[in-house]
Amino acid sequence: MTHLDAVPLWVAVPAALLIILGSGLTLLGTIGLVTLRTFYDRLHAPTLGTSWGTLSIVLASTLLFSSLEQRPVLHELLIGVFVMLTTPVTLMLLGRAALHRDRAERSAIVPVAPVSAAGSPGPVLAQD
Repeated sequence: MTHLDAVPLWVAVPAALLIILGSGLTLLGTIGLVTLRTFYDRLHAPTLGTSWGTLSIVLASTLLFSSLEQRPVLHELLIGVFVMLTTPVTLMLLGRAALHRDRAERSAIVPVAPVSAAGSPGPVLAQD
């Protein structure tokens, strides 16, 4: 007999569903990473899979261990917050670095940066 035998059904079912949802989202992100062709296409899928998949698994863990210890176990939510914040930012920075590199090499898959009114590459701002 293990400590998991003491988990009530009203906790076990939502925790199991959250774990299945989280692992499914992570699997979809992995499939997207493997099947998409270009680097820029591959950036989006793992971000969503990792962020939302991790959040779902962390929620399941928080629910399960709060029930087992009969007190709120919230320190695991910090893991979810850090993953939700760092993964998209990291992949955004990787995308910008790749875009800068590809524009410097004048790659055919990346459009040329727009030229501003001052003549330097940059965002074109609307004129009133």
